[in-house]
Amino acid sequence: MQTGSGVVILVLSRFKVANGLEDSVARAFMDRPRMVEHAEGFLGLEVFTDNGDASGFYLLTRWTTESAFRKWHSSPAHHASHKGIPKGLKLDSAFTQLTIMASLCH
Repeated sequence: MQTGSGVVILVLSRFKVANGLEDSVARAFMDRPRMVEHAEGFLGLEVFTDNGDASGFYLLTRWTTESAFRKWHSSPAHHASHKGIPKGLKLDSAFTQLTIMASLCH
């Protein structure tokens, strides 16, 4: 969906660490290279953990358009930004999900 006129695109990425590296993943987010901040259409990023299950992570990014997100997501910079991911990290593939949403009002 291509949007405009004040609509914000939210992208929610969720994943669950399957091998006890939660602290290393949290540290990787805190020490991330911040490459996305230079992406066209990027508005912001927040990372959350699940209060009931520390292995669950939620990454919320805000974009001006879905096409701006998709351009970033397929870019070499996006792939390079993942170099800080802990070695040996395993994710629960049944939990991994990417959801793209458009705001109705804000």
